[in-house]
Amino acid sequence: MTTMTDPPNADGFRIGQLISDKRYRSYTFQFFALAALVFGFGWLINNAINNPVLQEAGIDFGFLQDPAGYDINQQPIEYTSQSSHMRAAVIGAINTLIVAFLGCVTATVFGVIAGVLRLSNNWIISKLMAIYVEMFRNVPVLIWILIIFTVAANVFPPMSEFRLPRDGSEPERTLLFGMFAATNQGVYVPRLTMGETGWIVILTFLASIAGVFGLRRYARQKLYAEGKLIPILWPSIAVLIVPAVLMQLILGSPLGLEYPEMARFSFDGGFLLRPSLIALWFALSIYTGAFIAENVRAGILAVSKGQTEAAAALGLRPRRIMGLVVLPQALRVIIPPLISQYLNITKNSSLAIAVGYMDLTGTLGGITLNQTGRALECILLLMAFYLTISLAISAIMNVYNNSVKLKER
Repeated sequence: MTTMTDPPNADGFRIGQLISDKRYRSYTFQFFALAALVFGFGWLINNAINNPVLQEAGIDFGFLQDPAGYDINQQPIEYTSQSSHMRAAVIGAINTLIVAFLGCVTATVFGVIAGVLRLSNNWIISKLMAIYVEMFRNVPVLIWILIIFTVAANVFPPMSEFRLPRDGSEPERTLLFGMFAATNQGVYVPRLTMGETGWIVILTFLASIAGVFGLRRYARQKLYAEGKLIPILWPSIAVLIVPAVLMQLILGSPLGLEYPEMARFSFDGGFLLRPSLIALWFALSIYTGAFIAENVRAGILAVSKGQTEAAAALGLRPRRIMGLVVLPQALRVIIPPLISQYLNITKNSSLAIAVGYMDLTGTLGGITLNQTGRALECILLLMAFYLTISLAISAIMNVYNNSVKLKER
């Protein structure tokens, strides 16, 4: 039996129905909300246009071509103080992306491990993970940045311990594996060098990564469709490494590593990870990893215990149960809040100015803004950058979220 709460009006449409009839009421409220929003933005834009200060100065991005006149300590690409403000902003943007990428990867690793171990039957491990989660997520991330920066700048040995003594004896400290050196000025690591055809090797490696995901997808489909468990560990390693190595050999090794070597006063070559970068990276990772751990724990607990018991009854080992039964279903709960955590890492990277790491906020939104006085232009560019990066992260993660969600048959 069906009823009509709002029967059709025999006399036609009346203006009062925009409020009294629920078929039109929502459209009425949406129209007024949109009109208020447009009016508000119009009022702000009109005030900005008629502002005498802005009318006198105008909106001009030509200052980006002027010499910056300041140095940047962490330089992923070539830069001097005579480079333009645009070049400085690009370096700041790259530094921001480096921290955001490293932070997202490391925080995910920390969060997944801590979230799974917090559900461990081992009382000690479970409580240790609980202490980690409660300690790091309840202390502001800025404090962790300062703590780790202080440790990195004061605990690591001084550069003098790596120098060759004048008497020809061995130095107090040597490079770890001949490649790494941790000093109070930062951590020296090998630098990737690339020849003219190096991009071909990199594209081959990226294609190999896609091949690994395709192999995993094929193995999962075979498992779910036919119940055949196909070992993919060694095939995945082969698909990931062999094509790039072969291309490297065929093209005459266009990719190489430049190792740090001790010179008279400091290391030559290699790449220096300054204490500011290390502090920001690890602080964001361990802080956000604590929140991700809770998301992972909630996702696992959302999966019915009957799923685990049924998998165990079929003879699957606990590791297989977690990887094949529990986590694939838990991802549907984990991914949506995980997107927010990735966005938080990207935006919290703006705290880099506290330890002197020159990200985009420190270059374009800091020194460049103060030198040029172009506050409106700098803020608009900052907003556009963070908005673009945030929307890109959301779009990529939403694609992955749609691939793991339940699909109706």
